[in-house]
Amino acid sequence: MELTVVGSGPNGLSAAVICARAGVSVRVIEAQPTFGGGARTLPDPEFAGVSHDICSAVHPLALASPFFAAFDLRARGVELTVPEISYANPLPGGRSAIGYRDLERTCDELTDGESWRRLLGPLAADCDGVVGLLLGDKRSIPPSIPAALRVAPRLLAQGSPAWGTLKGEDARALFTGVAAHTISRMPSLVSAGAGTMLATLAHAVGWPIPVGGSQAIPDALAADLRAHGGELVCGEEVTTPPSGVVLYDIAPTALLRIYGDRLPARYAKTLRRYRYGPGVAKVDFVLSDEIPWRDARLAQAPTLHLGGDRKTMAFAEDEIAQGRHPDWPMVLAALPHLADPTRVDAQGRRPLWTYAHVPAGSTVDMSETVIGLFERFAPGFRDIVVGVRSVPAARLSDHNANLVGGDIGVGGNNMFSALTGPALRWNPWATPIPKAYLCSSATPPGGGVHGMAGFYAARTVLKREFGIKDLPPLFP
Repeated sequence: MELTVVGSGPNGLSAAVICARAGVSVRVIEAQPTFGGGARTLPDPEFAGVSHDICSAVHPLALASPFFAAFDLRARGVELTVPEISYANPLPGGRSAIGYRDLERTCDELTDGESWRRLLGPLAADCDGVVGLLLGDKRSIPPSIPAALRVAPRLLAQGSPAWGTLKGEDARALFTGVAAHTISRMPSLVSAGAGTMLATLAHAVGWPIPVGGSQAIPDALAADLRAHGGELVCGEEVTTPPSGVVLYDIAPTALLRIYGDRLPARYAKTLRRYRYGPGVAKVDFVLSDEIPWRDARLAQAPTLHLGGDRKTMAFAEDEIAQGRHPDWPMVLAALPHLADPTRVDAQGRRPLWTYAHVPAGSTVDMSETVIGLFERFAPGFRDIVVGVRSVPAARLSDHNANLVGGDIGVGGNNMFSALTGPALRWNPWATPIPKAYLCSSATPPGGGVHGMAGFYAARTVLKREFGIKDLPPLFP
């Protein structure tokens, strides 16, 4: 029994681990010189003691994802630190909204904390049910009916013009910042789903940061794969279909290149029509000191949403969806050294990770825009910048071929793809190509380092191709 997995992102490695533990001979092929896809960490080209997370930096689902909960990263030596502040949102006028791990502390500092408590208190108390619903396969009965009954009205409210039921400009900005992770127009059900899950996790388990960088997560997956006889090959691009059963952790349109005229005509037509969403421009900084925030509380916030208030964020997301660069784009930032001091080198230099939301395929260098936003909330920021590593959206695919036009959701951050994957199929992890399956973020449940797309794809492959109905245990 043999299986090839193309792509070594968290989903590809998750699927590979499950199949290898089931007794299948697994070979993972990665085009990049290092494995990990969206969870890689690489040294700065100038300051070797500083490392940058290439795609993801903070991992809200590292403890709560059903796959990672079973796999148990901590039991495999991955140190996950959970900061006191999950995320923060500086606001115009000098105030900030802070999402603490502690729900009550968050509510105490908001102008209408009771509104935030009504929205998230019941969800944080049933985190497993909420995550199980939102990361479910969208084809099975929800694992928790009470959780579904709690989530549904909140999702409908925050995903529609009724999102004004959340009171207080600071609370609205706090929720909109997490909803904006989907890089989609707001309000929408997709952005509300992301915001609901991320905000719930912030209070229920926190937003963990892997010590040493995101690479620790794929390292643990790769170690388990090899321990069960699997093989991992880097620096090898797949240009023709591998023999046997294949699981693709790739952008769906890459199948057009790999299979060419061997694709069924209708499926090929669907893939040609596949649309990717807006992108991100990546700007990594090397800093010589701590950021001089106007609001001193931000000095303890490893994750920041620099999009301003709700109105500004919603306008910016609408602008990029229409192909325009807003003057104030949504910017996500992370300072992993606040939770992991090992990220500071001997000379006191430390990394700052940022994404700026931009139109698909943007060639604009966003470094000055990002610096300007930091200066707005932390005058003197420019003086502590000793290195800037800017990658426009159009070039992100050089680092990860899945990020077409800079779309970190691989086209999956919309309601259609969240339910069906890239084509209208009952099983979105299967394709009409014999023995070929998809497990990337383009398939349900969508983007994020959670391993669940890989889990569902592996479940399909084991049953259909190898006659294995019972999944193997994942705990060491």
